[in-house]
Formats: sequence, structure tokens, C-alpha cells
Amino acid sequence: MPLALPGRRHITMLNTDGARHPMENSLAVISMLLGLTAIVLGLIVRAHMFGAFVGLIGFPVALYSQMVSVTSGERWLNIIGMIASFVGLALSLAHGGFTP
Repeated sequence: MPLALPGRRHITMLNTDGARHPMENSLAVISMLLGLTAIVLGLIVRAHMFGAFVGLIGFPVALYSQMVSVTSGERWLNIIGMIASFVGLALSLAHGGFTP
């Protein structure tokens, strides 16, 4: 039986099969955070270059995370991150793209 540290919680929403998936969970959360960051930076006109780079990085991270995901909860976060990265990249490109 593994040691259970008091006060330490695991993300149970993403581990619906009963097993722990630390790498897959981390990738899913990172892809969602990159996507949301890309949208926020894409909405700010002066930050279009940073939004374009974050969206360009977030999209393939979300695609890879979708490929290695195990549970449906991880797949939900991956799709949210993928769409958000794409929209953030599109907004950033509309505001000037990769040029400063």
C-alpha cells in the first residue's frame, strides 16, 4: 500500500480509471493553461507577438497530449487547450503576428 501523506490531494477528476497518470495529467493541464494564456494575450493588441508564440507552442503540446491521454477528463482539457491555442494564435496573427 503506498504511503498517503496527510493534506496531499490528487487530481481525481482526471484519474477516473483508478490509476495515477502524472505525466498525462500534467500535459493536459499545461495544454489548457497555454491555450488560455494564448487567448488572453491574443486579445491584447500590444502583446500579439507573445500570444502568437504561446499559441504556436500550445497547439502541438495539446496535440501530443491528446495522443498520449488515457482518460476522458484529460481529453476534455486537451481539446479545450487545443481550441484555445488555435483561437489565441489566430487573434494574435490578426493583430500583427510574429512581428514586433
